[in-house]
Amino acid sequence: MIPDKMCQTCGRAIEWRKKWETCWDDIHYCSTRCRKSKPGPVDRKLENAILQLLDERAKNTTICPSEAARRIFADDQWRGHMEQTRRAARRLVANGQIEILQKGKVIDPSTAKGPIRLRKK
Repeated sequence: MIPDKMCQTCGRAIEWRKKWETCWDDIHYCSTRCRKSKPGPVDRKLENAILQLLDERAKNTTICPSEAARRIFADDQWRGHMEQTRRAARRLVANGQIEILQKGKVIDPSTAKGPIRLRKK
């Protein structure tokens, strides 16, 4: 059985490919795009903002990813950074720190579409 891997940039599951059979341990990114846009300081700020917001709330309370984006970016710029914020949330899920929910149920972050909520694990 091939172990699951998560992309270090976007946090989505990396699907195993036969051509990677000899180098599976060296695969860290799901695509060339992710390999070229590795997480930087802003991504770390978003991860920290998500964790701080969850720490400030009561146990089992959820937050919207937009709250973290608003905390980091200017009032008129946060919407353009929502996918970056969702990637930060998926990386935190891959690290086992948070869960992503839709309609109150934990979901697979790789396939999430539409509104999501974040909760501390």
